[in-house]
Amino acid sequence: MITCDFLVIGGGVIGLSIARELRRRRPNTHIVLIEKESSCGAHASGRNSGVLHAGFYYSPDSLKAKFTRLGNEQLTAYCEEKRIPLNKCGKLVVAKDPGDLKSLDELLRRGQANGIALQDLTETEAKTIEPRVKTCQRALFSPRTSTVNPLYVVDAMQQDALREGIQIHFGTAYVGRKDRRIHTNQDHLEAGYVVNAAGLYADKIAMDYGFSEKYRILPFKGLYLYSNEPPGAIRTNIYPVPDLRNPFLGVHFTITADGNAKIGPTAIPAFWRENYEGFSNFRMGELIEVTGRGLGLLTGAQFNYRRLAMEEISKYSRSKMVSLASVLAEGVDEKNYQKWGRPGIRAQLLDITKRKLEMDFVLEGDGHSMHVLNAVSPAFTCSLPFASYVCDRIDTAFG
Repeated sequence: MITCDFLVIGGGVIGLSIARELRRRRPNTHIVLIEKESSCGAHASGRNSGVLHAGFYYSPDSLKAKFTRLGNEQLTAYCEEKRIPLNKCGKLVVAKDPGDLKSLDELLRRGQANGIALQDLTETEAKTIEPRVKTCQRALFSPRTSTVNPLYVVDAMQQDALREGIQIHFGTAYVGRKDRRIHTNQDHLEAGYVVNAAGLYADKIAMDYGFSEKYRILPFKGLYLYSNEPPGAIRTNIYPVPDLRNPFLGVHFTITADGNAKIGPTAIPAFWRENYEGFSNFRMGELIEVTGRGLGLLTGAQFNYRRLAMEEISKYSRSKMVSLASVLAEGVDEKNYQKWGRPGIRAQLLDITKRKLEMDFVLEGDGHSMHVLNAVSPAFTCSLPFASYVCDRIDTAFG
């Protein structure tokens, strides 16, 4: 049986960042990280858009607002230190009609409150940044938004963690617990403290420790369509004004680290937690649980789940995706968008008592365990300061 001072469950960017911050604060402790896949970042961390967000979407009193600006600065510095290529292409947020201008003003207000550099542009000024952009009267430009290949970041963090003396056990899945003994598919571990950063299964593990009583993960599938136009055909990320009542940002253009464009993502309700393609990772119990929960949200939820589901399912159509993207830029032709990228699953937290999607990060824990229940976008951007916050909570729990 393996014994350790700290056990971190989950080898995504959050789990790795927390393990490394624990090591920095407690250099003489034995830290073990278990990851059920053969490498770190196999799920959300390695499948996300790679956007380093600036932090102007989020209400000023939120954890997301608190950590995004600092996370952007710290992760940018980390990438530069590790010589990981960054595309500092910025982001335009555009208005499709005059009705969007009020929301554009709200984003500008949030940006100012969060200390984020934003430029309020005329339509003509926006076209000097991206000649193909389409907007109504005005747009916002975020110069601090950039993109990176997320797998390069995860790989660098994994190598750092190993070099710093953190033990990583691959192919090791959490099965259950009894007191301080954790059962995995490989062996048993006894941990002084457990940090649950298991993403899509964080709620399940948390319930074993008496947490996540009112929360459940509701998975949403994200797909991108890749352009076959040459790098630089579109220069900057282009986003619509989002519906600030839900956590999804709508179909947009993302410019990858190597300069290529992709459109997406979708937020299609998944049928089970790792419902990436076909029947891979199929679990009947999850199908019953997840679809049953979705059906229960068709009436009485604090958001229009029925409309969301119908709108998102329609995005399985390439023509629908291209049509939505064509509102944002000139010359968007379906023949240039033939290739779907690897799907990702968003581990979105649902408050089952209030029947609403959680907008902010959510943590629950005590003196024996800490559970990261909602670490969705922009968690990749926020990973370094968020890990520090989690470790602050652990320090407080220890008294």
